[in-house]
Amino acid sequence: MSRTRTTAISTALALAAASLALSVAPAAQAVDPAPVDKLGAHDRALLAQYERQYGAARSAKAVDHATLLIAVRDGRAAEVERALAGLGVDALRTDASVGYVKANVPFDLVERVAAIDDVVAVDLDELLKVEDTRVDGEQAGAAPLATAAALPAAPSAATADDNPYMPTRETGSTDFKRDHPTYDGRGVTIGVMDTGIDPTHPALAKTTTGEDKLVETVTGTDPNNFIDLLFDSSWFLMGKLQAGPAVVSPGGETWTAPDSPGLRVQYKAIAMPGGKQQKLGVLFRDSDGAIWVDTDGDFDFTDEQLMRRFGAERQVGYLGIDDPGTAVNERVPFTVQWKKIGATTLGVNVNVITEAHGTHVAGITAAHGMFGGAMDGQAPGAKLVSMKACHSLGCSSAALTDGMIDLATKYGVDVINMSIGSSPEFNDGQSARSLVYNRLIDSTGVQLFISAGNSGAGTNTVGDPTAADKVVSVGAAVSADTWWANYGSEVKDDQGIFPFSSRGPREDGGFKPDITAPGAAVSTTPDWIAPAFVPETGYRLPPGYSMMNGTSMSSPQATGAGALLLSAARQAGVSASPAELRSAIHTGARWNGKVDAIAQGRGQIDVPKSWSVLGKGKADGDAITVSAPVCTALSDKLVTPHRGSGLFNSCAPGAGGQAVGEERAYELTVTRTSGAEGPVAYAVGLKGNDGTFTVPSSVVLEKGVPAVVKVTAEPGAQGIHSAVLTFDNEATRAADHATLLAVEAATPLAAGTPVTVTGVSYRNNTIHYTVAVPAGAEALTVSMDGLEAGSQTRWWAFRPTGVSGETSAAGTIYCYNDYLDGNGCDPKSRTYAKPGAGVWELVVETRRTSPLWANPYRLTASVS
Repeated sequence: MSRTRTTAISTALALAAASLALSVAPAAQAVDPAPVDKLGAHDRALLAQYERQYGAARSAKAVDHATLLIAVRDGRAAEVERALAGLGVDALRTDASVGYVKANVPFDLVERVAAIDDVVAVDLDELLKVEDTRVDGEQAGAAPLATAAALPAAPSAATADDNPYMPTRETGSTDFKRDHPTYDGRGVTIGVMDTGIDPTHPALAKTTTGEDKLVETVTGTDPNNFIDLLFDSSWFLMGKLQAGPAVVSPGGETWTAPDSPGLRVQYKAIAMPGGKQQKLGVLFRDSDGAIWVDTDGDFDFTDEQLMRRFGAERQVGYLGIDDPGTAVNERVPFTVQWKKIGATTLGVNVNVITEAHGTHVAGITAAHGMFGGAMDGQAPGAKLVSMKACHSLGCSSAALTDGMIDLATKYGVDVINMSIGSSPEFNDGQSARSLVYNRLIDSTGVQLFISAGNSGAGTNTVGDPTAADKVVSVGAAVSADTWWANYGSEVKDDQGIFPFSSRGPREDGGFKPDITAPGAAVSTTPDWIAPAFVPETGYRLPPGYSMMNGTSMSSPQATGAGALLLSAARQAGVSASPAELRSAIHTGARWNGKVDAIAQGRGQIDVPKSWSVLGKGKADGDAITVSAPVCTALSDKLVTPHRGSGLFNSCAPGAGGQAVGEERAYELTVTRTSGAEGPVAYAVGLKGNDGTFTVPSSVVLEKGVPAVVKVTAEPGAQGIHSAVLTFDNEATRAADHATLLAVEAATPLAAGTPVTVTGVSYRNNTIHYTVAVPAGAEALTVSMDGLEAGSQTRWWAFRPTGVSGETSAAGTIYCYNDYLDGNGCDPKSRTYAKPGAGVWELVVETRRTSPLWANPYRLTASVS
């Protein structure tokens, strides 16, 4: 899931041009360097929005503060707490081991908190959108393209584990589990940070060894958090202490209760699936934490079961009564938990799952016996812990942070999946959450896998906190077999990348996404939520199963694969620290020669190849850092302005960027920080190079001594050119280091001189064009024609900052020629007013339902 980028930040092309001087980088930075702007433009805009919307006298839910997520310098949490207290602010939560402090801060003090010396970065709590991962065709009501006789068969109990619907086989895991039957995830627990996992689904009930699969289901939300207070209805803030048998809720309703002292009651509406609301009464007993929920609405708790949290008693309650005449289950399960909210308040959570997303993700990681047959997720032997941070209105970033820390420290998980994130315009991996996640991995030994985002196919669209250095960021791959089985669509290439999958690099040139994994799957979903499927396949899925797509689906494929590797390592008695696990996964990734480096990272995760590295021990290579020139619209805001961990030049020709055919040399400063004390020779190589880049064949690195590696770039055509620069010490088992190289060569636009290109777009593929908009342009106009009858082809635009340039209508997945009349946008011609100077990217794509295999087009761009 990925929130649409909306922040507006002015360009800084002239300043960025200065970064490309051929000079050695400055000395190594201090530990935890602070960003140029610790709060950042995005959070500053959020602060202004909150003051407008929620300030006193402006809202029925008036508040005077925002919840801040604060990353502090290592070992300085106590000092930050004291500095906050000096401003009259109490910390809500402090996790010193990961340098995290959370506090509710009055709007007018936020900037002063960010200015505290020991504060490294500040994020405001915000509501991140839960992106719909159902396929668009389901809503469009499209008809099958092929004849009924030729359509794919539906998955069923007869479907083998090796199948294209849940394509775990594309990571090599079905072969791996066949060759090593006990390396199936047993002994490993996967944490799932998401919308919650259905505690009643039969394919999520037991592991391959017969143990209970779902260990615990809890929520990371908290009414102390700014956004949870406003939007999460699942928390009941309990009333004052009373004695039974008659108790009165704060609203004045009278209830029949057990004849017991120390009771608290609350009555309010809770969000249910489908956007419905249901009023519930909840009773809590202080002496033993007992909870009753009035499920039948008769204002009597004595006919209800006494409940405790799922992990203690495995109790599940139900709201509603199923109608046997309908396919969907109207009886909705729930679990409960409670926590103290501040010094005097107590909260009870009635955990109703309103979204299918988390259960779908859980099935991909670890389902066992889908459809009652042999079809499994990646690690069917693994157990699960569900941490709910999202509901139908979105995901609280504070809950994603608190919940992630709790998952890694309190529930015994070994690896965590999060298919949620934001897509800020400035994605340099230095947000407070990114820094905390890095430290959490190091301090707990729990590796995090996070979806790259669904904001592609433009360059520099990868999200946050998947941008964190030590997180495994996962893009979405897709095979021809899955295109057919799950979509009823035929494609040109056996393996490819989904158009929606976010591309790298980070703003600082950082290597993201790290890898790819299959990004579409038929998987488990709650049977009280309508199933999602694709009509073009000719089959329907029953309640309890859905076909969804997104990097939300690719991340759990990689997480489950990581669980297999951890399971194998434990049984084989070999070390598998997060660094070793990442190194093995990176080294074993399978490269796709038809896909750009910025889209696939190191390639698709391959379990057997990764095990061939991890299983032999000493899987981590030498630690190497790189400082490289960066020229982007925002590179002046980097920790070291205009320098980062990879080469990235997206500036316009004449403003720091490269023109087509222009040769330029860039100096990268490379430093080895571990390994032998003497000089070590490294082979230097390139993956995915289209002829643009030239590098030396080797470099010798002394430990702690910077060396310069010269990279020459000469783009032969317009567009984005990228490659993976590798450093390999033959004495180490794993690949030692990889750095992204990315240069955009744009075609200059001039008023009165349109630029026209022609090409052929194949179904489900993308073609990328880059144009340089000059300063002072009033409008950028793009048009498409030259299409054959019936061709469902479109373009969409990305601004110089990597965000979509489209309006809400044009930015939808429906804005194609010859498809639904554009669905509210003009697929033939659009004008982008006040486009701003810099490199715009225009992506051409043909829809999966286009009746034409090859789709000729003509694209014209002009400025006025």
